[in-house]
Amino acid sequence: MDITKTKAVLLKKILEEKFLSVIFAGFVITTVYRHSLPHYSWDDFKVIYSLGVFLVIVKGLEQNNFFLFLAGWFEKGKLLGLKLIIFSAFLSMFVTNDVALLFIVPFTLTLSIPHKKYVVILEAIVANISSSLFPFGNPQNMFIYYHYHLHFLEFVKTIWPFVFFMLLPAFLLSFFLAQRSKKLSSSTLLVVKPLALVYLTFFIIFILALLRMLPLSIGWIILIGMFILDRRSFRIDYILLLTFIVFFGFTDNLAHILNFSFHNPRHVFLTAVLSSQIISNVPSALLLADFTSNWQSLLWGVSIGGLGMVNGSIASLIAFRIYKEKMKSNIFWHFSLGGFLFLLGGILIFWLH
Repeated sequence: MDITKTKAVLLKKILEEKFLSVIFAGFVITTVYRHSLPHYSWDDFKVIYSLGVFLVIVKGLEQNNFFLFLAGWFEKGKLLGLKLIIFSAFLSMFVTNDVALLFIVPFTLTLSIPHKKYVVILEAIVANISSSLFPFGNPQNMFIYYHYHLHFLEFVKTIWPFVFFMLLPAFLLSFFLAQRSKKLSSSTLLVVKPLALVYLTFFIIFILALLRMLPLSIGWIILIGMFILDRRSFRIDYILLLTFIVFFGFTDNLAHILNFSFHNPRHVFLTAVLSSQIISNVPSALLLADFTSNWQSLLWGVSIGGLGMVNGSIASLIAFRIYKEKMKSNIFWHFSLGGFLFLLGGILIFWLH
């Protein structure tokens, strides 16, 4: 394929990405309005860098049949859909919702289970919900925790009703998906490449880096190692990374354009929910924290705001993108409908608690 044709294919793919097109339009408009390019913080680059490293590691695990091997061990007995959804909820509490879905969604797509798209949607929903419980569960929690100088128990005590009362209906719904799966053939189960263990080691090492037990820069060593061992692992979804680059620039422009202050709990909450639907919950937390001291309502707002639209949270966008790429199917409306049902439930819980 010549360079001209390659550029044409790439341009066509970018134009087909509706979310990227909308965000890019907002990026251009706000940049022209400000007469200045957006500022990218070190935290922005850390998110993009970390996501890129995980995408490469997961691609390596996938190409070396790790998920097929794991599927053969995991795919036994009944209630498989329920087990996957519970696992997604548990994992996201400790390794963040983004990392949990980067691991579990590709794994789910290797399994022979019915209603696969609904399982993935519920995995994304429970990952967003359960990751809200602890300060280290997702990026916006960590930012709020340090920005407002909170205590761990104070944080958990504030948000646990949302997590508890939202996970219950999610787990109940999963019972409808909990059917016995078809067995994979023995020939499929035996095809496990030794290189998968190397990628699994890289995966564990980089999680430790995210937990600040190792320097985050170790990711560069991992990338160099993977480039030497297997360059095919770099065939990742670069459009996703481009989306985040444009996305963070757009939100920085908004932060400079908007200027307001508010403290009413319901106003803070509703603003956080609505802004999360437009610019996602991580930048919403970063944007609104400078304009309010009511961290409790802000925490509830960005936690619930992660539901609803696909772009409500980075984790949901990751799950949606992986499913779309692997299954060659667009589940935007199914994803949005499921998210909005839980978003409305979260709003009701906030009003009642």
